[in-house]
Amino acid sequence: MTSRTTGSIDRLDAALIELLAAEPRVGVLEASRRIGAARGTVQARLDRLRERGVITGYGPDVDPAALGYEVTAFITLEIRQAGGHDPVAERLAAIPEVLEVHTITGAADMLCRVVARSNADLQRVLDAIVSVQGVVRSSTLISLATQVRLRVLPLVRAAASGPGLSLPGPYRIGKYEPPRLA
Repeated sequence: MTSRTTGSIDRLDAALIELLAAEPRVGVLEASRRIGAARGTVQARLDRLRERGVITGYGPDVDPAALGYEVTAFITLEIRQAGGHDPVAERLAAIPEVLEVHTITGAADMLCRVVARSNADLQRVLDAIVSVQGVVRSSTLISLATQVRLRVLPLVRAAASGPGLSLPGPYRIGKYEPPRLA
């Protein structure tokens, strides 16, 4: 069970998160060695970060394109207001190609990120989405290229730096040095 209380993180939390992002399978003992903190401290920090909902998982990141889903699209949906958002979201979640659904403000009610194997396959996915009970209208944008991938480490660094401050990049706690990118 996680509690979604907001709070700050410090540089040790940030270094631990960064290490886990780079090497999700690293053990607590090895993590403590790399960031120069006691094993008990690292375990307590991990527990606290999980309880607060800061760390939400340790699963592998999967690239849909590597699975054959090379088309990414963003679809805005207008829905019937009488039924509400939750039933529509539950029905959309049953479609495997629907990766995310957000309730939004503006002209539309929901924003979906979807994937498909091709443009022709995208039509099949769109047909499945618009057939969902409660969906009135859709509008689709096809992504040509991903310029900035989903990322959270810059936020982690900014949160550890304090309000109005942002560290320029990875930093070291103890002996830990993030992997160098080629």
